[in-house]
Amino acid sequence: MAIIKPFTALRPGANLAKQVASPPYDVLNSSEARIEAAGNPYSFLHITKSEIDLPENIDTHSQQVYDKAKENLQSFQQKGILFREEKPCYYIYQLMDGKNQTGLVCTSSIDDYENNIIKKHELTRPDKELDRINHIKTTGAQTGNVFLAYKTDETLHKTIEDWKASHHPQYDFIADDGIKHIVWVVNDDDTNERITKLFLNNIPYTYIADGHHRAASAAKVRTALGNKSTAEANYFLTTLFPSDQLNILAYNRVVKDINGMTEGEFLKSLEKNFLVGKLDKAFSPASLHEFGMYLNGNWYELLAKESSYEKDPIGVLDVTILQENVLDKILAIKDVRTDKRIDFIGGIRGLDELEKRVDSGEMKVAFSLYPISIQQLFDIADSGTIMPPKSTWFEPKLRDGLLTHLIL
Repeated sequence: MAIIKPFTALRPGANLAKQVASPPYDVLNSSEARIEAAGNPYSFLHITKSEIDLPENIDTHSQQVYDKAKENLQSFQQKGILFREEKPCYYIYQLMDGKNQTGLVCTSSIDDYENNIIKKHELTRPDKELDRINHIKTTGAQTGNVFLAYKTDETLHKTIEDWKASHHPQYDFIADDGIKHIVWVVNDDDTNERITKLFLNNIPYTYIADGHHRAASAAKVRTALGNKSTAEANYFLTTLFPSDQLNILAYNRVVKDINGMTEGEFLKSLEKNFLVGKLDKAFSPASLHEFGMYLNGNWYELLAKESSYEKDPIGVLDVTILQENVLDKILAIKDVRTDKRIDFIGGIRGLDELEKRVDSGEMKVAFSLYPISIQQLFDIADSGTIMPPKSTWFEPKLRDGLLTHLIL
């Protein structure tokens, strides 16, 4: 059963919440982060993307960057931008973008992560793990939230909704992207104990929806600390959402080259496993086994032939079909976790972002996919099998900086 506990969050006062709250560190590159934080000394990006306060040519994975993050985090506390909660609390976090999604912010057990009570569906990339490991070890803080899902439980749902209905939120603001963020502090010991027991008794497993690298890094930091580890290092920052409130978007792909082939040769090679049709506008797949492809200013529809994939839970996934029949067999990208020729674009950025990356000459070809379902995610995680990396994109995103977990 799932072990969670309340924690003493490091957080901003209500008057600074909107200015502090920032997009997750991994949805912005350094240039975008500099623009996002421009003119805002309170932005949490000064901690999660601290290279923005250093020369533009800095190696973003250098120790200097992590040291700057630590310096900025300490400065935020010294200046009163962030303060430490007086006692352990749970936090209710509601996102509103036309649809309401309400999660519970807590810390989850690293033992549960290692014992597969917290289930995974993706492998991780070593370079991304190392970045977060160095950030956590240097700052002593888990600044990035791991997004967990659980199968909806009505008793737990009622407990959370009752608290929302009877208490005023601590934070309530609309971010620049139009998403409304509302956070309640659950500071009643009896209610917190009830929530802890409900998870322990009613929720057998939780599932990583977003944040595999952050979870893996937290576990490896605990190991690396050895006898210097703390009680707080046995847990990591998570927000748990019931399955009936989650919205999964596609996770699209862009590739730097077409493996030395001409465009004609590449298109011909696709015909073995796909029906290929040229289109006169951008294409976002409307059903399983459809793919959009953008190449040299043109959009194509790719429809996977039935003979091109296995009918097992992993084989039928569109990310698997694309990986095996295009990325691997044609483009020679064997491991998307380590191959630098491929990049991933969250579906929220739209097809314009795919066109932009290709039209700029940075990438040669882009693929748009149809998203998997939450039930597919649960089925695959329960079976102990693994999806190709970057299979899911959840939106809207929680903001960094509102609730931070200190481990040192």
